[in-house]
Amino acid sequence: MSATAQNATRGVEAPSGKGAGDENFPVGSFLLPKRLRPHVRAYYDFARAIDDIADDEALQPAEKIRRLKAFDAALKGEAGYGAEFHKAHALRESMRETNVPTVHGSDLIAAFVQDCEKLRYRSWDEVLGYCEKSANPVGRYLLDLHGENKSGYRYSDALCTVLQIVNHLQDCADDKRSLDRVYVIDTWLAEEGGSVDDIDGREASPALRRVIDRMLNGCDDLMVDARRLPFVLKSRHLAMESAVIVRLAGRLIELLRRGDPVAMRVALNKRDFAVAGVAGAVSGFFAAGSAKGKRLINGG
Repeated sequence: MSATAQNATRGVEAPSGKGAGDENFPVGSFLLPKRLRPHVRAYYDFARAIDDIADDEALQPAEKIRRLKAFDAALKGEAGYGAEFHKAHALRESMRETNVPTVHGSDLIAAFVQDCEKLRYRSWDEVLGYCEKSANPVGRYLLDLHGENKSGYRYSDALCTVLQIVNHLQDCADDKRSLDRVYVIDTWLAEEGGSVDDIDGREASPALRRVIDRMLNGCDDLMVDARRLPFVLKSRHLAMESAVIVRLAGRLIELLRRGDPVAMRVALNKRDFAVAGVAGAVSGFFAAGSAKGKRLINGG
């Protein structure tokens, strides 16, 4: 990128310094086809740019929304958006080349706009509704990029929703402290005799612990469909990648049941990644295009 473009970018983006190596789950790993990795990178770079804007503590909500909506306009090819939106332009061109709809980028922006407007969640359905925009488009993008059947959305949606919820639980203390943003369901906390203020403690209160477990129970229910994803995919590469992520998601649920995300960072370690990488890649290799997958796609 030229110096002019770099200067322009500083005027609209809000870089956090985070990259693909900071994510819980592999982004554009070697398991994906080499020819598609640049497109996955373009999608990730776009998502990271808009996520950083939404999470910037120094920006006012109105300014965040203005920048996010400008990114959406640039992604859609509207006139008047220059080099400062180069990540939106790059993704639009990538999606044009691969025949993937820009809605998978616009939905992410809608989620981050919601982050600027809504700080509390009162029900499981509200949390799922947020995940429909913030997480599920990622899986749908990958399925469309690989030319998969859209009937597979059901299974990728389940996996992506789990990934989003466990990430919310991992970061519940940081999100509350830095952004006053709480995805832990406040009415469930009230039912248990607690409140969102419990998240500010040195450790999870008994009420918060019960709500965390209740949300993890919901994730376990979603994992029934999530574990079916590798079996409905035609692409062996994507099946292997998704099988790895399924195993990592299941492992993180286990860790969150045992650990306290208020008292400490509950995270995957190198061994978790290694075990999931080997076992998931092997299982995904044999799952792709299986008879079981055909039965699932056909409703059997």
